Amino acid sequence: MIVSVPPGAIGAGPGAVPGSERERLAAAAQQFEAILLRQMLAAARSTDFGGDDLFGGAGEETFRELRDAEFARVASESGAIGLAEQIEAQLARFLPRED
Repeated sequence: MIVSVPPGAIGAGPGAVPGSERERLAAAAQQFEAILLRQMLAAARSTDFGGDDLFGGAGEETFRELRDAEFARVASESGAIGLAEQIEAQLARFLPRED
């Protein structure tokens, strides 16, 4: 599915990150790291080693997804992985210099 986004719509809503371009870049890098970690956890959990789940059902799957999302958010915010810092450093080279 392709979604058309009007110019200026990204980052302009109530969830927009205030501050300089560098601060917005840092926030975007941190969010990207959280998304990547969440995807990695989901892929790791999709493996099946033949064991029975303790409780099973949709409730457990929902809880697992929420737990993985929260873990990814906390890990990203703490800088434990360090991916967001590296992304920010690489992309900051393309920002205009602030005087």
